[in-house]
Amino acid sequence: MTEQRTGQLARFDVRPTPPLEAMSNWDSSPWASMPPLVIDNFMGERPSHFPHALARLGWDDDAIYAIFSVDDQYVRAVCESHQESVCCDSCVELFFAPGMDVSKGYFNLEINCGSTMLFHFQKIPRQDGVALTDEELSRVVVNRTLPKVVDPEINEPLTWFIEYRVPYEILQPYLEFDVPQVGTRWRANLYKCGDHTSHPHWLTWSPVDRPNPDFHVPESFGILTFADTC
Repeated sequence: MTEQRTGQLARFDVRPTPPLEAMSNWDSSPWASMPPLVIDNFMGERPSHFPHALARLGWDDDAIYAIFSVDDQYVRAVCESHQESVCCDSCVELFFAPGMDVSKGYFNLEINCGSTMLFHFQKIPRQDGVALTDEELSRVVVNRTLPKVVDPEINEPLTWFIEYRVPYEILQPYLEFDVPQVGTRWRANLYKCGDHTSHPHWLTWSPVDRPNPDFHVPESFGILTFADTC
């Protein structure tokens, strides 16, 4: 078996509220002080195109936050409606269980480079997933740097960003959990994929020991520790 990695969620004080008109800068406060998670393991054969994908995670008393930086190529986004199969586009994903017991279920938040998302709760991997409602999705605040639709595919190298805020309140109807405090630990994995791009790839943060691409492997989720301010 491959060794799991451990990540750490750093605490920051910024509490963005809708609407967010400008993208936060990866290299400025509050993100710059946080160590990035590197999404550099792969599933299946090593892809010919290997994006350099990083993520930073944060939290406060009301929400969790994420920002992804992707040095990419062959970028595509054609899904325009939430809960479509955005994994087929140039996509970043956060799968997480609010706690250490993955048997209680987990959330998969998948978002393409144009900010269209699929957000489900899974009690059992790949079975009877429950989609979050339109009202709940409207409370996920998202910033992006690319247009909503990227078609035709961009073949030249470029860097794109996705940033979002997920309030705990939209998660708690699906799974009972306490609001995190310093020292709380969650299980999670982060992914970069592009199933239907011209150069498909399936990258992971915490290694997944499967012969074929499969992100719904909660036993391979790493550990995120909620920490105090860096």
